[in-house]
Amino acid sequence: MSDSQAQTRADIRALTDFSKKRVPWVRALNFVAGPFEKLVGLDHNELLEAARKRTGLTDFGSDDFLAPLEWFTSSLEAEAKLTFLGRVMARRDVLVLLENRLKIVDTLRRHPEIEKEEIREPLFIVGLSRSGTSILHELLDQDPRHRTLLSWEARYPCPPPEAATYETDKRIRLANFELTLWSRIVPAYRSMHEMGGRIPTECGDITCNAFIGDRLPALHQVPSYAKKIADIDIRPAYTMHKKILQILQWKMPGERWLLKAPAHMNWLPTLFDIYPDARMIQTHRDPLQIMGSTVSLISAILWMRTKEVDPEAVKLAFGPAYYEPQLYNVMRLRDESVVPTPQFYDVRFQDLMSAPFDTVRAAYDYFGWDYTDEAESRMRAYLEHKPRDKFGKHFYSFHDLGLDLETERNRYRDYQARFGVESEVT
Repeated sequence: MSDSQAQTRADIRALTDFSKKRVPWVRALNFVAGPFEKLVGLDHNELLEAARKRTGLTDFGSDDFLAPLEWFTSSLEAEAKLTFLGRVMARRDVLVLLENRLKIVDTLRRHPEIEKEEIREPLFIVGLSRSGTSILHELLDQDPRHRTLLSWEARYPCPPPEAATYETDKRIRLANFELTLWSRIVPAYRSMHEMGGRIPTECGDITCNAFIGDRLPALHQVPSYAKKIADIDIRPAYTMHKKILQILQWKMPGERWLLKAPAHMNWLPTLFDIYPDARMIQTHRDPLQIMGSTVSLISAILWMRTKEVDPEAVKLAFGPAYYEPQLYNVMRLRDESVVPTPQFYDVRFQDLMSAPFDTVRAAYDYFGWDYTDEAESRMRAYLEHKPRDKFGKHFYSFHDLGLDLETERNRYRDYQARFGVESEVT
């Protein structure tokens, strides 16, 4: 191995290795309980039975989730290299999803009128991760006319939330404990992404109830599972998505749903088939700037649960091989009118950062929505109380990935020219 190759490997590991940044209680727990980790069962049949016993329900609805569930749990055992705490977290997550399925089917059986709820002109924010999707999501959430998917109700959608207890529901506290645990395990994660029960969350937190999509492979090293679901029909995930929105808005409606997930770009035709009148804001940023940040973020999440992370695998999964087809496929779908191009509005990251309220106003004008003084006042107040790097600086670099700058710049040249995206990496 040459000196330059050795340095590149060292740089990647520095960017992705959070093993020594786990807090002492986590290291102690995993060390002491390590010999007993197999007592935390991940067998799919046992998990199905446990969910039935915990809820007293038996009907999971359609059985299209069963094969992905088995693939996922098998991959957890064979590939994820879970710590004791990682196994506990994985088991808990799977049980939550299985119990959700049972409760969703039961809720819709008892209240069939819920499935008549209309989801009118939902607004989806899409774009590469770390391209401004989160801050735009949070800004638009300040508009009181928007109905936003909050973390607690995404994780525990049943029973349907009600106005009288919406701010005090006991599920808020439970979800907040579970989600803030992430940064208590790896404190560096707090500077990357804010978590909490009342924080607006991504659609992956509800589509994962179908055991397909992008969420589970982002939490665990499960390459065989990820490969098997890559070409599977995504429709069950979006069918589940709509059912959960109908449940959530049944007693807590809003003027329009405000939703967000970068991964929606992978399945736009299905999304528009389920929501034909959807509105779409796509954010745009230099993909080279994003790569280092995303690799660092995913690595931190993996290190919460695993004994060992393969930095090269993370780089390959969330580098050019992921972004290039995603971006250019969306361009093709829009150019060929496979999706309703007039229902898209494009936002550049640099515009959102330099002139956030002008940028938001322009989006409202494009869609024909009323941009009120109240909405802007709330957005301004929100930004004043949440400056950038509120929880510390997230350090990352494209150059740490060992990729060739000219090759990667050429890869995205047409995309940047199309949307006027400035180069941040030189």
